Amino acid sequence: MTRCRKAIILAGGTGSRLFPMTRVTNKHLLPVFDKPMIYYPLTTMMLANIDRILIITGPDQIPMFESLLGDGSQWGIAITYAAQDEPRGLADAFIIGEKFVDNQPVALALGDNIFHGRGLSRLLQEAAGDPKGAQLFAVRVKDPERFGVVELDKNGRPVAIEEKPRHPRSPLAVTGLYFYDERIVEFAKAVTKSARGELEITDVNRRYIEEGQAKVHILERGYTWFDTGTPGALLNASTYVEIIQSRQALGIACPEEVAWRAGLIGDAEFSALVGGLPKSDYRTYLEGFLRA
Repeated sequence: MTRCRKAIILAGGTGSRLFPMTRVTNKHLLPVFDKPMIYYPLTTMMLANIDRILIITGPDQIPMFESLLGDGSQWGIAITYAAQDEPRGLADAFIIGEKFVDNQPVALALGDNIFHGRGLSRLLQEAAGDPKGAQLFAVRVKDPERFGVVELDKNGRPVAIEEKPRHPRSPLAVTGLYFYDERIVEFAKAVTKSARGELEITDVNRRYIEEGQAKVHILERGYTWFDTGTPGALLNASTYVEIIQSRQALGIACPEEVAWRAGLIGDAEFSALVGGLPKSDYRTYLEGFLRA
């Protein structure tokens, strides 16, 4: 089987729930404490040893992402861009990215989802290394009616999935992180628009579940997941990152560090990257590795 080495990050949408912060910028460029939001899903994919990434956003917003991220070569990865002229649902990402996917396994990360926890890299790499079917990540929540909810049988296998159910049959909310096999474009194209006029990723996941080709990874105690689509959630995520970084002196979602630790860049490239950064707490943190 071919290991998953590709990922799509969906960073479009209007960001209306974050208005007026998103009046003149894409929400995925807003800060989560000391870094742009897009750094978090980007480094999540890098932690999975994925090095080819397609970022989908609005056509007028691509230049902003290109200015921030470039082509990714400075971090030893390849970043390309594609436009979504209007929100058409998460499954639309695979239709837009069909040439990028090229009949190979691919991951999908929502640009406003943040994951953190001990052992996350190992879990992601295991999912990327087993590209059969669909692999979903779920967490137990108090308000599952706000999310896509997956139901498991007594053996932990998914048997049903429902989008924002009025009466959830499970407390397990599906997060914005997915790994799919090479059939994903075919399945996405077969989806019809929902009542709200979108191509729902839940319908894609249901297809895999019905075929017995889905696996659910539950992010248990010790993992943290944020959907930063509202002002309150954005504040909570920023506070979390600040607490972890200040108390443990460990950076979260620093692409320079992740690339260096993963061997995507060497010591010389890392030193040159850090040396080219403006004087800031971010640069000071990374300089600590040069002195170690």
